[in-house]
Amino acid sequence: MTLSAALALHGAWSRSEKMLMTGSVLAVLAIVLIVTSLLAREYGNATDTAVRSANNVVQLIDADVQRSADLYDTSLQGMIATWRQPEVMSISAQLRQQVLFDRSTAAPYKGDLVVLDETGTIVADSVSAIPREDNFSDRASFAWHRDNPSLALQVAGPFKSRWGFKDWCISFSRRIPSPDGRFVGVVAASMRLAYFNRLFRGLDVGQHGTINLINADGIMLAREPEETERTFIGQDFSQRPNFQRILKEVNGSFTAVSELDGERRLYTFSRVGDLPLIVVVAQSRDEVYAVWKRNALLVASATGLLCLGILWLSYLLGQQLKLRHRAERELAELAATDGLTGLANRRRLDMVLRQEWARSMRSGTPLSLLMIDVDHFKAFNDRHGHHGGDVALRNVAKTLAANIRRPGDLAARYGGEEFMVVLPETDLRGAYALAEKIRIAIESLPPYASETHPVTVSIGVASQRPRSGDKQPQLLADADTALYQAKRNGRNRVEPRP
Repeated sequence: MTLSAALALHGAWSRSEKMLMTGSVLAVLAIVLIVTSLLAREYGNATDTAVRSANNVVQLIDADVQRSADLYDTSLQGMIATWRQPEVMSISAQLRQQVLFDRSTAAPYKGDLVVLDETGTIVADSVSAIPREDNFSDRASFAWHRDNPSLALQVAGPFKSRWGFKDWCISFSRRIPSPDGRFVGVVAASMRLAYFNRLFRGLDVGQHGTINLINADGIMLAREPEETERTFIGQDFSQRPNFQRILKEVNGSFTAVSELDGERRLYTFSRVGDLPLIVVVAQSRDEVYAVWKRNALLVASATGLLCLGILWLSYLLGQQLKLRHRAERELAELAATDGLTGLANRRRLDMVLRQEWARSMRSGTPLSLLMIDVDHFKAFNDRHGHHGGDVALRNVAKTLAANIRRPGDLAARYGGEEFMVVLPETDLRGAYALAEKIRIAIESLPPYASETHPVTVSIGVASQRPRSGDKQPQLLADADTALYQAKRNGRNRVEPRP
């Protein structure tokens, strides 16, 4: 393998290592992106599932509350229709009570039903045949009917019941119509809010989820589960950002921090028909995404291990590639190096000489050669054996290498005791000066063993500025001719080939 081929192979392997690591990183990024997109989709699915579940709860509550409100409204309309009959006042008090309030028995968690006159005094009472002595003119609902000609159903509260259970209630009321539009009184029915607590308690919105019933004015009517240390019933939430958003959007869902406990929750809400009542289901985000978080942690851990495994294996493969590159580079260097002297061998010399000849021809610069032969080497080898001869050759090679300083210059073993130096962009004068320097340096080496005279060399110098049609072998022939001229002229000298 030539040096250029080795260098090319080294570059190819370097590119392979970079491509390997780049491919591994891209594969890891692709895996991470795919897993992230899947987890994001599953996150959205968890949100959609939670919203659908909460919507089902909300719709169930809406339907139940609307049905109960319709029952109360039916009772109120029946009371109005009966009260307007002229003969009602002529019958006994016991019979009048039964006739007025017979439709109210089906209403769940029924409170008191009363007929109030224009002053707010009870004139008919579901609790007693003889109406209790009480006046409701202080109630906001009574004042609203008195001041507003509308005959629509009015829902008011919450308030504490004055009799019986004395718990939280809301009221359904209607204005009694009169032929001339004059205010003649109100029919009202109270409903115990315990009904909603029972209804909410049977619905599952998670261990930390809550179900809330709020009126359109932002007053909390019912909440499940209710905290033991305090109650939120009757509190005004109208100025809270979450309620204002709910009131604005009417129906929907959003995620926000609870203003009651500071926990981040998923709110799903809906208005109950045309009633001024809003059902709000607040689910804990920790519970909503608990399964997703477990799955995400498992998938992320597995993906992380897989990605680390890919990168680690790529790193190990890269290390193996580096070792292989190094081994092949060393083999290439060995193939281009003379084993005895450590200089370039004949193969490397021929390759470099062809390259420099072609470069000189393109650039028009001179190319010089030094042909070097160790004087009387055969006799030296006979006296000191092959070992002594090898030492002499290695010393000559070290001296050559020490005097060749430019990166483009090359010292090589040509064969046997002959060496050659290739000097690109060097004219005959410069090559001659370097050759003389090399000759003196070799002559200055200490004599080997019992030798009284140092090892010397003869050097032939040739230089040429290649032109089209010139042949490289001619330069070699000129250097060889100059070398033999140096030998004929007495050795240990430098002869140029003009």
